[in-house]
Amino acid sequence: MSTEKKSRIEAVHRSLLCSCTVALLICTFFCSVCYAELIDRVVAFVNDRAVTLSDLRDTYERTKKVQPDIFMEEVLNTMINRLLLLDDARRLKIEAKTDEEVLNEYMELKVRAFVRVSEGDIEDYYGKNEQEFKEAPYESVRDKIEEYLMEKEINRLLKIQIAELRAKAFVKILLDGAQ
Repeated sequence: MSTEKKSRIEAVHRSLLCSCTVALLICTFFCSVCYAELIDRVVAFVNDRAVTLSDLRDTYERTKKVQPDIFMEEVLNTMINRLLLLDDARRLKIEAKTDEEVLNEYMELKVRAFVRVSEGDIEDYYGKNEQEFKEAPYESVRDKIEEYLMEKEINRLLKIQIAELRAKAFVKILLDGAQ
C-alpha cells in the first residue's frame, strides 16, 4: 500500500473518530437534558426576582408555628410585599447588614415619619372605649392608647404604600392553590 493511500485512510479514520466523538457528546448532552430532574419550581415573580416553592414552604412552616391558622397564599403575598418593600428601599439607597434592618429603616423614613397621633385623638379613643379600660384613669392608659393608634395608622399607611408599589411592579403569581 502506498504512503499516499495510507495517509488518506488515516485522514478518513481521524475524520470518523472526530465525527463519532461529536456525536457522542451531542447524545450525552441530549440524554442529560431528557433526564433532568426538577429540583424546585417558581411560584411567583416579583419584578426581576423569583419566589421558589421551597422558599415558600420554608417560610410557611416557620409562620405556621406562630400563626397556625394562616394560609399559604397569605404567606406568599407577605413574601411578595416584603420583596417590593426591599426593592423600594434599595432604590432609595437604604443599606444595612440585614434585610430586617433595611426594612426597619425604610419604615422609619417612608411610614413612621408621617404618623402623628394628637392628644385629642387619644382622648377621643379613651372616651369611646372607657368600658374597655375597666375604669382605669386616663393617665395610666394614655401611652398604650397612643401606641395602639400609632400602630393602626402605620398599618394603614403601609397598606397604601404596598398597594402603590404593587401597582408599579411586575408581580405574577403561579401558585395554583393545591400546594
